[in-house]
Amino acid sequence: MKISTKGRYALRLMLDIAMNDATEPVRLRDTAERQAISVKYLEQIISGLVRSGYVKSIRGPQGGYRLAKKPSEYTVGMILRQVEGSMVPVACLENGEADCERQGQCVTIRIWKELDEAIRGVLDRYTLADLVAWQEEMGNAYVI
Repeated sequence: MKISTKGRYALRLMLDIAMNDATEPVRLRDTAERQAISVKYLEQIISGLVRSGYVKSIRGPQGGYRLAKKPSEYTVGMILRQVEGSMVPVACLENGEADCERQGQCVTIRIWKELDEAIRGVLDRYTLADLVAWQEEMGNAYVI
C-alpha cells in the first residue's frame, strides 16, 4: 500500500485548516503558501472534502474553509479513505469480508486480513487533534 500525494496533501490541508481556522475561515491561497502546494491542487482536494461534509465552505470576501467538526472527530483513516478510497491491501477484502470464490481454499487470506486490521488500527488510532498537537510540539516542521 502506498499513500498518494493527494492523500498526503489532504492531511496537510486538513491540518492547516485545523490549526488556522480559530478566528476566521482559512483561504486556500494562504494554505497553499504555508504548505508549498499549488492552489489548483488544493482546489481539487478541497472539493471532495466539502462534498463529504468534512469541511464547510464559507462564501464572500472574508470566506474560506472551516472544519465541519472538531479535530478530535476526524481520524487519519477517515481523511485518507475519503481522498484515496478503500485502504484494503487486496481487492477480495473490499466489502469487509473475504469476497472471493476461493476464500475457502485461500491460505493467504489470514495474512491479508491481519494486514488490513493493522493498517486500520494505525490509521484510525490517530486523529487530526493528535496531528495538531504534534505539529505544535514540533513548531514549523513540515508534514510529508
